[in-house]
Amino acid sequence: MGQKLPQENGWWYARFRMRWPDKTEPAWHIDPLIAHKIIAPLIHTYANDIAFWRFHRRAARDAEGHQFSFTFYASQETAKRIFQALQSNILLKKLKKAAIISSDVYDDTRSVSVPNIEDTSDGHWKSPLRKSWPFFIMGVCQMWLSLIDEVAESISRKQTPSSLKKVLSFYEQVNQGIKILWQEQGCHSLLHHLNAIFGYEPVLVRELHFRQF
Repeated sequence: MGQKLPQENGWWYARFRMRWPDKTEPAWHIDPLIAHKIIAPLIHTYANDIAFWRFHRRAARDAEGHQFSFTFYASQETAKRIFQALQSNILLKKLKKAAIISSDVYDDTRSVSVPNIEDTSDGHWKSPLRKSWPFFIMGVCQMWLSLIDEVAESISRKQTPSSLKKVLSFYEQVNQGIKILWQEQGCHSLLHHLNAIFGYEPVLVRELHFRQF
């Protein structure tokens, strides 16, 4: 890989927690909306200052609930500017005012607390994998963001959402389109080709029953 990273860099998190009423499904379509309309422009603006970035999606009935996270590896100054831009984002303010996003949480930029490239990888993994994984997951997230672009463009030829209600409905369609692509073509386009890169070697699966990771 041979990439020399600035010593002052570190990992930074911006977390967005969605309102999730009891006895309802998570509003998964909010995740691609945040990624596409709020975060993607910042990734483009700070492309030369962010060494690695990724998204994380999760929903469980616990303290964090339904949460979408943007994680990136950059300097304190870059993190400060990105967080300031997020906090002043008009769409984010509208989503919070409408109680669609219940809270947004940002790391403290006064010091770098997570400095090493492997520090946000799973601690149970061996060192070579921990150091290499950020390259993999950033590529996955770049592909997902590109899919949002492609699906959104194909839908927007028929409609241009204006109100917040229409924007939310639009991204429900986008999320559904990506879900169908994953279900119908993810096995070959993603899982098969990942397997091929590793020489079709068998992989240890610890749980043999169906599981959503």
